[in-house]
Amino acid sequence: MKMGLFKDNLQIKQLSVLLIASSLIISCGSSKSVASKRNTSNKTIAKSENIRKLDSKFDGKVPKSINSVLKDAEKYMGTPYKFGGNTSSGFDCSGFTVKVFEENDFNLPRRSSDQAEAGQKIDITEVKPGDLLFFATAGGSRVSHVGIVHDISTDGEVKFIHASTSKGVIISSLNEKYWNKAYLHAQRVL
Repeated sequence: MKMGLFKDNLQIKQLSVLLIASSLIISCGSSKSVASKRNTSNKTIAKSENIRKLDSKFDGKVPKSINSVLKDAEKYMGTPYKFGGNTSSGFDCSGFTVKVFEENDFNLPRRSSDQAEAGQKIDITEVKPGDLLFFATAGGSRVSHVGIVHDISTDGEVKFIHASTSKGVIISSLNEKYWNKAYLHAQRVL
């Protein structure tokens, strides 16, 4: 009887670990290189080229309120990733955006998929610092990661600040292959 109960408890623990690991994999994206055996369609190549050769309409002017959001985001650089986290001891991607925007008196929904419905959807050529970028880090078209546009270079490179699973809060580029492939859309919430 005790041996059977031990096996059941062990199986429950193993299943719990598997479920937690699965949720981490599909929650917030990482900036690790991803190897894939999928065939690259022309659509993906075209999408990647469009983002890499972005003809941004951003004029370089950032309002004071957006600068405040970005400064608050930057102060968390290096903060570790923590599933479900929304404090300076650790963030997941949507916890990070919620915290930064709350510090600037703006409330966002807690989940990245809900944040993807907030505000107004905008074309990538229209993005400005403070806008949100959404990604499908598990493939497909389901939102699973969010970042805040940090800056746009004169050649149109979009950089965003986010909580990655592997490196915590960092600034990444939409030109990075991983993020470029995972990119879904942008939203303006401010």
